[in-house]
Amino acid sequence: MKNRVRYTFILPALLLMTIIVAFPIIYNLYMSLHIWFVASGSGPHWNGLKNYIALLSDKRFWNSIRVTIVFTVGALGSEVLIGVLLALFFNRQFKGKDIIKTIFLFPIAATPVAVSLIWGMMYNYDLGIINVLLKAIGLPPLLWLADPRWVIPALVITDAWQWTPLILLIVLSNLESLPTDPFESAKVDGANSLQVILYITLPMVKPAIIVAAMIRSIDAIKTFDLIYVMTQGGPNIASENLNLYIFNMGFSYFRMGMASALAIVLFTIVMAVNVFLAVIRNRDVT
Repeated sequence: MKNRVRYTFILPALLLMTIIVAFPIIYNLYMSLHIWFVASGSGPHWNGLKNYIALLSDKRFWNSIRVTIVFTVGALGSEVLIGVLLALFFNRQFKGKDIIKTIFLFPIAATPVAVSLIWGMMYNYDLGIINVLLKAIGLPPLLWLADPRWVIPALVITDAWQWTPLILLIVLSNLESLPTDPFESAKVDGANSLQVILYITLPMVKPAIIVAAMIRSIDAIKTFDLIYVMTQGGPNIASENLNLYIFNMGFSYFRMGMASALAIVLFTIVMAVNVFLAVIRNRDVT
């Protein structure tokens, strides 16, 4: 009886969340099986799996997949690596720790659009501070956002600058809650600082690192505002990731059926990556 009453109280919230989450996914899946060119003035027509089949021979689709993978791996890898190193650095007492830590956390408070505009000016070929610094040390200036070779690294640097503090915050909070007994025992046994980090600290905070990676992987895979503001997917389509391709397909070419199919592909990729990370985390916990 008590269980029934308990479930009765949470049932409205569960129903609401199911509608909010499930309905858009189901409707989008339904629309992906249709051809719908909005500018034609006609409604959607059943197309079966032809949208998905067409994607297999779409070079622009495969380019967007490549850009999404390269950007996600670069951004997520750099953010996790630097974030964990910074967390280890701040996990000790030193003068001015709180002030310095607060400064490191400032980028999280900025909106992605504002960050993109500021970094876009910093990457300017003639007046940007980054090229000014390169010239000062004798290196040639770079066309950061106009060169296909450098546009993805430039976007990765910008994304890492803003979101590395999030990894730092998650990992550091976990580090500060660890028990002290294993570390004291390691010191008694003669372990040096590097051995303590590699064999005690990192294994104990690994679940927190994976959770942080899960959170950032979702955002990195579906990044839109950063790329749209800084490059609009250019030069040409060198920085057009899957999310931006979906936007262009739906709101530039008005092919809503194909855009829905692309959205389902993006959803599948996000789910697959996070299920993989969740399996790793649960395996380590158990």
